[in-house]
Formats: sequence, C-alpha cells, structure tokens
Amino acid sequence: MAEDLDLRLLRCFVAVAEELHFSRAAERLFVAQQALSRDVRRLEDRVGAALFERTTRRVALTPAGERLLARARQLLALHDEILRELRGEGTPMLVDVVGERLTPARVLAAARERAPGFPFFARFHGGLETALPLLAAHRLDVTFGRWNGLTGRTAEGLEHQLVRLERIAVLLPDRHPLAGQAGVPLAALRGVDACWQCGDHASPEWGRVVEQLFAASGADPAPPRPNVRGIDELAYHVQQWDVPVLTISSQSEVPGAVIRPLVEPVALYPWSMIWRKDLRHPGLQALREAVRKLAAADRWLERPEDAWLPEPEASMIN
Repeated sequence: MAEDLDLRLLRCFVAVAEELHFSRAAERLFVAQQALSRDVRRLEDRVGAALFERTTRRVALTPAGERLLARARQLLALHDEILRELRGEGTPMLVDVVGERLTPARVLAAARERAPGFPFFARFHGGLETALPLLAAHRLDVTFGRWNGLTGRTAEGLEHQLVRLERIAVLLPDRHPLAGQAGVPLAALRGVDACWQCGDHASPEWGRVVEQLFAASGADPAPPRPNVRGIDELAYHVQQWDVPVLTISSQSEVPGAVIRPLVEPVALYPWSMIWRKDLRHPGLQALREAVRKLAAADRWLERPEDAWLPEPEASMIN
C-alpha cells in the first residue's frame, strides 16, 4: 500500500518551489533551514523521485517536481478551504442590529474591528417576532432583543448573552416644557400623551416593557400609533405631534428634538444577544468578546440602586 502524502511536507515543498531558495523558504515557514531540507528529502523518499536539482548556486524543480507542484497547490487549497468552511471562516454572518446606531449596532462595529477578516452583514428586522423565524430557518445568525420576552418553546435551540441594561429616555420636541430639564421624572408623564411605539428600537417586547413601566407608575400609555422608523420620519412626527416619545439612550440625535433620561426611577431596558445553539462561526466569538469589552469599558451591566427593571429581570439580575 502506498504511503499517504503528508500535507505538512507538501507545504514545505511548495514554499521551496515558489522561493527556489531554501533559506528564504525556511524564513517564510518559520522553521530552521536544516529541518526544511530534511523534510523535503523525506517527501522525495515518499514519492520515490527527486523534486529539486540542487547546486551551490541554484535550486530548480525537476520534471517530477513540476508535476507535483500543481497538484500540491490544489491539495493544500482544498485542505484550507475545507477548514475554513468547517470553522465558518469566509461564510457571511448575518446580524440583526435592530436599527442604525443603537446598542446592537455598536456591538457589531466593535466586532468588525476585532475581526476585520470576517464578513459581517447587518440586518434591520426590529424585533424578535420577525427575527426568530429567520434564526430558525438559518436565514439569520444573531439577533438582539429582550431574552425574557421569549416564552415557551420559542427559546428552545437558542442561547443568549446579556449585553446591556440600557437607560430608557424621553425624546422631546425642543420647545416642549420638559425639554429644559436634565432628566424627566416618570411622574411627569402622567396625563401626557406619551408615545412609545415609534423609533427603530420599537418592537413588541419593547412595548411589553413600557406597559410594565406605566403600570408601575400608575400612568396610562398613549393610544397606539403607527410605528415610525428612520431619523427623518421620527423628526417629522415628533414635531407634528408635539408629544414626548419614549426611547433609549442610544437613540441618535433627532433634528428639532432633545433626548432626556427618564428618572425617578432610572428605568432600564435589558438587551440580550441571541443566537442558535448550533451556530459555529468565528464571528460569534468576536461578537461575544465585543460585548464583554464594551460592557466593562462603559459599565453596561451596572444597575443603579434606584433602577427599575421589568419582571422577571428585576428578580433575576443582581
């Protein structure tokens, strides 16, 4: 039975064949020249033919070496391609960041910096009800939202990582009486037609958090309005309605409006990153490391003493 070809020896052969110089090939492979020469001789013994003509002045391929070079390149390329596929390298990673410039988009931007070779693609599905079927169908890899907004079988096959306890804020027309305050007390929204269904962050799980918040304060939520997305549309409707809009602190600036944090209590929205348990892609590790770094640097997971969280998070998160 013929001996199997050793891919490591083939890689050594290709380096020498391309450099036609043992010293340069050894530097390229980060090995000693003596070890490289020994490996090339071992390969020649295995194939039963001389692969190089060596003199004190030059190194040249023999006819057998010429034939082997093309095949060796093909074998090594196929080997490397298989490894990339198995590891997920080069495979696009589809990440639902909910909306531009929000917390999930910051995580994706940080992951891209950490792993510039991975092809991340942002999607804007804006809510778990839309994203979860796409995850199940492998048409999406990672999404963001409120993990405890999931119930029953929906969470099966998924994993999550808490990303941020983000402050809930109020978007106000710059002429609004509350716009001059450093923070807006929740009690100030009683009897005010405060909208909570507009903005790129708005989703059914966001709505359930706001409903709990209003119930805790004794305030009634505003009647439902059509969801508005995008800065230009949000700016237009904030001015047209002249009402406060509940949002989050990562909301981008809106022309003609100001963003003020909600206080008394400091209300928090729990963001999680969610993915399939069977996901095997190096980009996931880059995303998880980005979350860890951002959370540590910007204290994303700190919970002030006077903070409010929805249930069950309030009982679960220390």
